[in-house]
Amino acid sequence: MLLLIIAGIPLVKYNIETMKYLILGAGPAGLTFANTLLDHGEKDFLVLEADASAGGLCKSAEVDKSPFDTGGGHFLDVRNREVTAYMFRFLPEEEWDRYDRDSRIDLYGDVIASPIEANIWQLPEDKQKRYLEAIECAGCNTGSKMPEKFTEWIEWKLGSAIAEDYMFPYNRKMFGEDLDSLGTYWLEKLPNVSYEQTRLSCANKKAYGSQPAHAQFLYPKKYGYGEAFVRMADALGDRIRYNEKVTSIDYDNKIVNGSYKADRIVVTIPWTSVGEHINLPEKLAAGLDALKYSSIVTEYCRETLDTTAHWIYYPDPHKSFHRILVRHNFCPGSKGYWTETNLTRYDTEDAQKDGRIFFINEYAYPLNTIGKQELMKQFLDHTSSKGIYGLGRWGQWQHFNSDVVMQLAMELADNMLS
Repeated sequence: MLLLIIAGIPLVKYNIETMKYLILGAGPAGLTFANTLLDHGEKDFLVLEADASAGGLCKSAEVDKSPFDTGGGHFLDVRNREVTAYMFRFLPEEEWDRYDRDSRIDLYGDVIASPIEANIWQLPEDKQKRYLEAIECAGCNTGSKMPEKFTEWIEWKLGSAIAEDYMFPYNRKMFGEDLDSLGTYWLEKLPNVSYEQTRLSCANKKAYGSQPAHAQFLYPKKYGYGEAFVRMADALGDRIRYNEKVTSIDYDNKIVNGSYKADRIVVTIPWTSVGEHINLPEKLAAGLDALKYSSIVTEYCRETLDTTAHWIYYPDPHKSFHRILVRHNFCPGSKGYWTETNLTRYDTEDAQKDGRIFFINEYAYPLNTIGKQELMKQFLDHTSSKGIYGLGRWGQWQHFNSDVVMQLAMELADNMLS
């Protein structure tokens, strides 16, 4: 029982549970943070999860007797040894397979390796010539100033041909039509391939330049990726509560849902999913309305494809989905593939009538809109001053992969406990 006092005036007594740490969300960020607390001997914490199971976007289900990652394609990057060692505590190393990434682009019937600028040598020579000429004239190669609009930046960096054939249509399918609402600050995630390297790749028939994330990755032998997070949740015992949606956060009193009070609150869920923000300055509350995200649908397709690719990107606007994940190439013994489609491009009623197997993920990708970085800095500076911390893809509103999220969670827990 807690006697709440505001402005020196005692208010009604609430039946409120108190603890040192309250963690909102049982996805990779929340589970890693909680287990890192346990590693340090800290047991005074609680995790609240809105769903009936843990994993967040990394959940897996069994579909057609094989694993299906319901939140899209998620893999464990091999480069961060600290994170892989951490995961092996829950799902031992011998239970994972290692793969060299095979990702491709279906460029309107011409299938080439990804990234496009390193692999246009796989196209017919007349198409190679078109792309090379456009890249040579791109602003980054002619010395023009780097632009601030997304579409102009893409043409400045990759040339008009790649922009028009691939980057513009693909990003519209994935993120929406208004590409110039996106900033350019996040585009360092793109592979770095220079014009000279592209030219050499065409001359020598091999890729040059840096590789994208997951150049090598791990995937469980017998399970979906979500199995690792199920085991991390199981390790928490009764310190995790399911079916507990966060409906309110009181920022001054550090109270969630009027029922839980903590010294520190770690938020890994989307800030915009919280129904009521109590004692949050009006300007910051209004700023939350500017945070944008995209929703996706994953659908299972039974066909076994004649390809060795792990996933394939589709810029063709006539196809509703923007990529497929060929699960029989990384889930031993399975068949079929799954598509990933922006919810605005997917007809759920037709899918239900047809008896198709699909999963809706309302919060899939935080959008890197103009001004988001400044907005989130102001917002998180304020909340952290109150003892409330944003963590992970949704807590920090950044398009982080799961391995990055886990690293951030371990660092935050270590810093707090030290």
